[in-house]
Amino acid sequence: MSEAVNNGHYQAFGQPSASVRSALKIGVIGAGAVGCACLLSTVMRGCAREIVLVNRNRKRAKGVVSDMQYGTALSPTTDLYDGEYADLKGAALVMITAGVNEKAGGATDRTDPAGRLKLLDANIGVYEEILPEIFKVAPDTVVLVVTDPPDPLADLVLRRGFSRVLSTGTYLDSLRFRFHLARKLNVDPKSVDAQVLGEHGTSEVFLWSSVRVAGVPVHDVLQGTESRQADFQQSIERAVRYANIAIIEGNLASQYGIGMVSARIAEIVLRDERAVVPIGSHNSRYGVTLSLPSVLGRDGVAQILEPAMSKDERQALERSAETLRNANSRLTPRSCTDIKP
Repeated sequence: MSEAVNNGHYQAFGQPSASVRSALKIGVIGAGAVGCACLLSTVMRGCAREIVLVNRNRKRAKGVVSDMQYGTALSPTTDLYDGEYADLKGAALVMITAGVNEKAGGATDRTDPAGRLKLLDANIGVYEEILPEIFKVAPDTVVLVVTDPPDPLADLVLRRGFSRVLSTGTYLDSLRFRFHLARKLNVDPKSVDAQVLGEHGTSEVFLWSSVRVAGVPVHDVLQGTESRQADFQQSIERAVRYANIAIIEGNLASQYGIGMVSARIAEIVLRDERAVVPIGSHNSRYGVTLSLPSVLGRDGVAQILEPAMSKDERQALERSAETLRNANSRLTPRSCTDIKP
């Protein structure tokens, strides 16, 4: 097959048109542990035709890309390269993974109610450098906020002039919820329907009232005493709520799960699947970005679905929203459109 060198990476003659490539183009900002996991998962999933990795240290990005390029022949065709912010032009979706992580930011104390929100001020500073650069070349892209804490940072992105903004939110938390339930019940996680809503953080809400195993309410499956069910719930919630800390204690970074989730979100967006997943987007009712089941497609969240909840769950969601509103008080209203080149 004939090839031509273009912009430092190889392209084959007879490729899809530029418009098709843009529709399947993704940018990843940040080549740390999470950024690399997002990049690898996206390549393996094969949902993008073109992926550009942007990192403050270009040499680091080049090394990561070179390493992955050698294995891309084993995945659906993907044009993978390192670049500058200008190379994000035409990207349908941009993942932002850059920032201070939980380990470096000291957010690994299970007794600290702030949790990931402890990283907000530091990562606001990181985002203030990144967002104007994206806005110059891709103001209409779908921005997927992966950096912790993703929900208030997503609201920061909105305030800087972007209109299509997602937080990875509680998608991963919901998968962790399903996993731990399935392990306790000795069933396949695919047979468990369970969701975590609200903040991706310590105030997150476990929707126990709607947990089902193949359509059967989880408490019917347990068939235990009320005290046994309470202990069951408490152990599951603790395992999910602090899963990131347990992972960091063993691996220094929680990266692979969020990488796989981010790649799946990218796939849903690029394919305009209109899949319903628990993901973070700005909710006018609560005045913040938080996670609820949402119809996700090409332009981001098309519709938010608010499930039935018990009174306690409803109150917990309100408290979670209040936690996020308090965090958002640390954001400033300035837009990227106010920044002069």
